[in-house]
Amino acid sequence: MENAPEDPAPEPANLRFLRRLVTVLTAVMIGGVILITALIVIRTQQSATPLPDTITLPDGTTATAFTQARNWYAVVTEDDQILIFARDSGRLLQVINVVVSSESD
Repeated sequence: MENAPEDPAPEPANLRFLRRLVTVLTAVMIGGVILITALIVIRTQQSATPLPDTITLPDGTTATAFTQARNWYAVVTEDDQILIFARDSGRLLQVINVVVSSESD
């Protein structure tokens, strides 16, 4: 075979290092995308803390905001109070008066 190509020149060390680096970085990026996707799927499948069916507020109060945690939920009222209720019984645990300062510098 007289027309066979000659052996190619050996690959320079810097080019070989760069090729391996790009391969490793590509594998790490693919792994990261798979990990982030798995975490998002796992997080969205977790059940949220259920909302209470009814909330009985003291007479004359109007709710403006609501937040909840695992063992309690809180209602912010129009008269600047935070009412904290027990999640299991719905019993009022604590009333926090919010002091709004109107001082300006």
